[in-house]
Amino acid sequence: MSLPILPNPLARRLFLHRHALAEAPEGAATGQALHDLISRIGFVQVDSVNTVERAHHMILFSRRQSYRPPALKRLLEKDRGLWEHWTHDASILPMAVFPHWKHRFDRARERLVERWAGWQRDGFADRFDEVLKRVADEGPVTSSDVLDEGHNGSSGWWDWHPSKAALEYLWRVGELSITRRDGFQKVYDLTERVIPLAARVHQVSEDETIDWACRSALGHLGFATSGELAAYWGAITPEQAKGWALAALARGEVVEVMVEGHDRALRKSLCFPETLHEVPPEPPSRLRILSPFDPALRDRRRAERLFGFYYRIEIFVPEAKRQYGYYVFPVLEGANLIGRIDMKAARDADVLRVRAFWPEAGVKWGKGRQQKLEAELERMGRFVGVNGVEWGDGWLRI
Repeated sequence: MSLPILPNPLARRLFLHRHALAEAPEGAATGQALHDLISRIGFVQVDSVNTVERAHHMILFSRRQSYRPPALKRLLEKDRGLWEHWTHDASILPMAVFPHWKHRFDRARERLVERWAGWQRDGFADRFDEVLKRVADEGPVTSSDVLDEGHNGSSGWWDWHPSKAALEYLWRVGELSITRRDGFQKVYDLTERVIPLAARVHQVSEDETIDWACRSALGHLGFATSGELAAYWGAITPEQAKGWALAALARGEVVEVMVEGHDRALRKSLCFPETLHEVPPEPPSRLRILSPFDPALRDRRRAERLFGFYYRIEIFVPEAKRQYGYYVFPVLEGANLIGRIDMKAARDADVLRVRAFWPEAGVKWGKGRQQKLEAELERMGRFVGVNGVEWGDGWLRI
């Protein structure tokens, strides 16, 4: 018996719908509405690059253009409806997932010291008790507050002084939590002073966490392989996800489906039975500029299979070898990724500077798309606090 096929246009719409990108970016973006949006898309990756606006803010703005950064700060730092920890990278997460991270804390406690020993400076493990006591006695600290004598900082993210490494370790194992960020610098405090009691005392078994991680990931993705389920939260192992998938298939809780890629290649995946009958909406045709770290693009290979869109960040590529630019933003139109744009918010000049726009192969550029791009850039400019758009010479790269 052949497996059902999920055609590529339907797969794209379904995937975008699950990521809140198949509807107009309208509606409330404060309080419970913002919390619900983040819960719907799963998590929001945090990143420091601020050529236009930081990734977490752009992710939320692309879905609700009424969004403004103070609303997220309030949920994180006052209401405590969200918290920050590690998925595949540093991310903002709903507080409801905290109990499941306890198993991740335990794994990190077992493995991190050994893993870090080869590339951290000697002595970081000796600082754990000292750093934890300082935070307990004196309150929240940053890495610069605990700078070791004789260390004047680091020469890069890989070269932490021992007490900074100790702070990061204590955060990774759940002893400390991020109570706020000053600018973009993490401020750490005891977890008991950051995470609400109900989340801290709620206990879940490892089997419950495996089941939650796989079911929720499949819900967020729409369809996935067991490897994609494991990678979504980074909270379980590939072996655990594979075991869950086999058991769920045997129980009839999930089914296999062939998902058609942009090139018509078929890939076997899992989905819930009801997904086969879902009719996702047709995304609006307006243009949206996405963060390079948008949840819909986190899995670069998945995006390439579905949309035919090859994307890599070139921050660490020498300028002469870059194909596009330092930090280039994907552009979404309807259910298609139609190009990428290199732009920067020049706040001193009160403009959004567009250096270049590259339409994807086969995308025809005309007056209609030009007007849609201009409208989106004007919206983006208002969001980041500038009043104009400046187009560089030769900006359209056809």
